[in-house]
Amino acid sequence: MKKNYVAAFGVVGLVLVLLFCLIPGRAQANLKADKVVVFKSDRLLILLKDGEILKTYKVSLGRNPVGQKMYQGDSKTPEGLYYIDGRNAHSRYYKSLHISYPNAIDKEYARTLGVSPGGEIMIHGLPAKFQQIGEKHRVMDWTRGCIAVTNAEIEEIWMYVADGTPIEINP
Repeated sequence: MKKNYVAAFGVVGLVLVLLFCLIPGRAQANLKADKVVVFKSDRLLILLKDGEILKTYKVSLGRNPVGQKMYQGDSKTPEGLYYIDGRNAHSRYYKSLHISYPNAIDKEYARTLGVSPGGEIMIHGLPAKFQQIGEKHRVMDWTRGCIAVTNAEIEEIWMYVADGTPIEINP
């Protein structure tokens, strides 16, 4: 009898583990993106792993999204190669992942113009007073140069994207 109990528990345990892994999104939750790609013109953020798409998100950008960010206050989302270099779980925009803007090229360009390149460019959720807007925030570009998603989406991105992950921001 004891032998049958152990065998039955083993099968039940295996079934529970398989079911847990098949819950939508659960199997992928253990995956980490190895690259983030943004297409500004399409308002699209893509998480990649080994060249395969893990997730895609529609986004809002800076209020003046066309073209490269040149200086602090231009409300443009930068373009180029950066990486995720930090995170803030208590951001005023729910949660945020910091992008390594400005890089050396951005700093040099701003220096030649005699302006500050700015900084504090993030992928972030919505501020508390507007979180109920959800996906409707995408109706217009509203950030100061950041990449905005819903709070549920930044939760997912937070799980998938580790510090040090490269991000490529395209026009």
